[in-house]
Amino acid sequence: MSPATGSASPAPGHSDSPNAPGDWRAGAMLLERAAATLQDPRGRDLAAAVQWWALPGLAGDQHWPVAVLGQGPPLLLLHGFDSSLLEFRRLAPLLAAEHRLYIPDLHGFGFCPRPTSGTYGPAAVLEHLEALLEALAEREGPQRLGLIGASMGGSVAVELARRQSERISRLLLLSPAGLTGRPMPLPPLLDALGVRFLSLPSVRQGICRSAFANPSRDVGPPELEIASWHLQMPGWGFALGRFARSGGFAGSGAPLPSQPLHVLWGADDRILRPPQKRAAEALLGERLRELPDCGHLPHVDQPETVADVWRAFVREPLAG
Repeated sequence: MSPATGSASPAPGHSDSPNAPGDWRAGAMLLERAAATLQDPRGRDLAAAVQWWALPGLAGDQHWPVAVLGQGPPLLLLHGFDSSLLEFRRLAPLLAAEHRLYIPDLHGFGFCPRPTSGTYGPAAVLEHLEALLEALAEREGPQRLGLIGASMGGSVAVELARRQSERISRLLLLSPAGLTGRPMPLPPLLDALGVRFLSLPSVRQGICRSAFANPSRDVGPPELEIASWHLQMPGWGFALGRFARSGGFAGSGAPLPSQPLHVLWGADDRILRPPQKRAAEALLGERLRELPDCGHLPHVDQPETVADVWRAFVREPLAG
């Protein structure tokens, strides 16, 4: 099956309202509006690059968002928890001259459809990405992909690289969350309270500011807008609560995948606690490099540095 591209036109036979949690057209409409109205021009450009793919092996007639841009060897980028593909708005233009970029929303996050009959947890995230890799193999042929994962996307990247070692060539992790520790599922009452808490504008603003090394300088209305745009998706709270109930990604780092692996970590990361960083340092050793004057999102705080590190990384020969 070739990836299906397009925008908000309904799939044949699809009769649900676009406001229903399980209808992919809600995400398509939100991203079309983002491409026209976001305050950040780089966010507008990335939203405009989204295609809607039918993925092999996934049930139903859903379509899934994947931003596609650039030319060159394929590179897959994975965003973090309660975020979206728009997270890569600053890094994508720097890499698109050298790579064909594929930037999906993780299952249950961003602008993905969220049917109430669906499951939301690590297994579903990985199933979705493995279906995406099948579609990419048809498009790109047998060549292996590079992989960049940010925050929770770092743990997702590690899990995916272990499961699909023949398809992933090398990994760059950006302040990865969930490499160590153990899953801590939230009971239904607490997950509902957590979702309500995360929906508060003041909380969203606080989290967004905490992700930057210098929020007074770098966080304004454009950043706050993008950090909350996906909350308009039908089923956002339902899927987020179910994911929290699953325990999420934790302890994903051991054993580390066999592919070459580099890690960048902001010296001023206020999202991941010091014990998490110390545990990651013990696991990663010399693979980890700390970036001064950088917060939890190196690809947003210092996209030029991240791009330079990736360019140097791909020049390193692969073993064997």
